[in-house]
Amino acid sequence: MSGRERPPSPQGLECDERGQEIPGVFISNKTRRNYLSGLGSSTTTTEVGVSSLANVLGYIGKISGDEYKGLVAIGGNYSPIDYVGKTGLEAVYENDLRGVVGQTNIEVDALGREQKIVDQVPPVDGHNLVLGIDADLQHQSEIIVSKELKTLGLRRASVVILDPRNGEVRTLVSYPAYDNNLFAAGIKVVDYQKLLDDPDQPLFNRPVSGNFPSGSTIKPVISAGALQEKVITEDTTVLSTGGLHIGAWSFPDWKAGGHGVTNVKKAIAESVNTFFYYIGGGYDKFVGLGIDRLVKYFKIFGLGVKTGIDLPNEGAGFVPTPAWKESTQGVKWYIGDTYHVSIGQGDLTVTPLQVANYTTVFANRGTLYKPHVVTEILDSHNQLIKKINPEIIRTNLVDPQNIEIVREGMRQTITAGSARSLQSVPVAVAGKTGTAQWSTTKANQAWFTGFAPYDNPELVITVLVEEGGEGSSVAVPIVRDILDYYFNRNNANINTSTANIIKK
Repeated sequence: MSGRERPPSPQGLECDERGQEIPGVFISNKTRRNYLSGLGSSTTTTEVGVSSLANVLGYIGKISGDEYKGLVAIGGNYSPIDYVGKTGLEAVYENDLRGVVGQTNIEVDALGREQKIVDQVPPVDGHNLVLGIDADLQHQSEIIVSKELKTLGLRRASVVILDPRNGEVRTLVSYPAYDNNLFAAGIKVVDYQKLLDDPDQPLFNRPVSGNFPSGSTIKPVISAGALQEKVITEDTTVLSTGGLHIGAWSFPDWKAGGHGVTNVKKAIAESVNTFFYYIGGGYDKFVGLGIDRLVKYFKIFGLGVKTGIDLPNEGAGFVPTPAWKESTQGVKWYIGDTYHVSIGQGDLTVTPLQVANYTTVFANRGTLYKPHVVTEILDSHNQLIKKINPEIIRTNLVDPQNIEIVREGMRQTITAGSARSLQSVPVAVAGKTGTAQWSTTKANQAWFTGFAPYDNPELVITVLVEEGGEGSSVAVPIVRDILDYYFNRNNANINTSTANIIKK
């Protein structure tokens, strides 16, 4: 992503040379961003220029009165006709991208004709940003999402791909997207209103800002907490017969008749609700984590707070507590509330970015990184100014042996559980499906989160298809196609490089 340079156009130079012939006319240089275009991902038509990178890059626009006052108040060198970053990386890295605006003070005669230059401050180009985004993978992920959603008649989805070794963002797809070049050119009122009126909110950065029920993608976190607190061991089993009953209330499994005798690995792989009712809320003489310890581990794994990604308007999700319920709703917290939270339902919400981020802990065996898009800041000649080093939020969240048990359960999801179609991917995959109820009238949210290769992970991938239904049947095929593309591409590159070395 390049800094904001200010090259004069040939027409501008010609007008400038002839400016003496036209009293009162001066030339002002202004450049306009030309953002990368991608696949058209409109909900209705394929539009040239629309790209899922729009919500990552953001756009610049004419400075508002409030922005001008605020920036000048903190020492910014801005004028009322300047352009500034409005959202995305353009906004977060405004100071780096802007550079220094040139200034020339001139003396004119009574007719406004230039007589001489009094003083001059030369402009300085802004810095350039190097992103961790894999542009090819980003583009292909958008194509895959678009194709799958159009086939199913669906309209909204998120894809987050992180490098679990350092927290770098490789792909961030918010679907549907928009064309940020419309804003760089000065968007027409009718076009802006069309974006605002779109029920699918293309301006909304879904994976970063959206709060959604996690569904069963939260179960690895709960499993890790239960193992760490010795509520269960690797060998603890629960008999799943279809759900639990407390008084008049029923808490069902998704499988009629239940899953039989279940340990923690099987519970993750087959998403056995009964097991998580037990370890989350307890049942009969079995003592579960309880809501306080559930909240403790949600927060340890980064829920309820922003990850700190270098993009604006990040959502924090929400972790409910008994105190919150009593203060806002005026009613006490019941065991049913704990059961709901224990399977990722109720009032617990997460962002797709948070889900991807806590999945990295299982991928890299214990470290929670701060996700970041920008990896380096360069000067206008592409010389390194600053390298963005990985930033650890927390490490050693739970004991290594407990991480390994959860990892094995996530691997079993693919070998014998709810995501068996991922066995076709060229490398071993581990993960967790999720199907989250959120409405009595609309379809469930479809999730998958996981990592690959299993032994030495390069990628964590999280997919959410809004109102998609079952995660196993809707989110998993998208993950499969993206991972197929990535690892087949990389294998082809390795083979080509080897052939080149041999040839030399």
